[in-house]
Amino acid sequence: MDANAQRRELRQQLATQRRALTPAQRIAAAQGLRRSLEQLPEYLTDARVAGYWACDGELPLNLVIPPLATRGQQFLLPVIGPNHQLRFAPWQSGEDVQPNRYGIPEPAQPRELLEPFQLDLVLVPLTAFDRRGNRLGTGGGYYDRAFAFLNEQVRPTEPLLVGIAYAFQELPEIDDEPWDVPLDFIATDQELIDCHATGKDGEAHA
Repeated sequence: MDANAQRRELRQQLATQRRALTPAQRIAAAQGLRRSLEQLPEYLTDARVAGYWACDGELPLNLVIPPLATRGQQFLLPVIGPNHQLRFAPWQSGEDVQPNRYGIPEPAQPRELLEPFQLDLVLVPLTAFDRRGNRLGTGGGYYDRAFAFLNEQVRPTEPLLVGIAYAFQELPEIDDEPWDVPLDFIATDQELIDCHATGKDGEAHA
């Protein structure tokens, strides 16, 4: 089986596992995720925090988003524009959304659209991850294209990329492609993982 076929099969397996979670398991995971993110100073202070609308069993951000408004931080959702470009629109709970071409809700009438480099912190959805910050997305490459400029900078920098995942989505190792943009942290329902503290061998280094 070639690498692309393996990735497709992995995506299907993990998506099936996500969809099988009970509502109680999802609530517990959302609570765990908030505890993990609260260990990240940027989540508590960064002005512009982008996230995602959870679909297909993704770990929901419903407990992560409300505290941002309370602290005066701005939350944004991704919007797919022309040429498959990803930009980000401010969104508050209760505001109208409409499905995009993939059926994923986006802000219906964005007040403004921000470019990826204008963000401070990005909560990135994923299908699988390893501790070095490699991720498997949905296969569209939207996030890798949007944040490709980070590969030319010394990391971590802004925006900080934080993968969001259930702990069971961890893999021992994901082969990285030249166009992949690695994550800075991964926040799961069980822990916050600093990808920069992990060596190439996958072991944590002080």
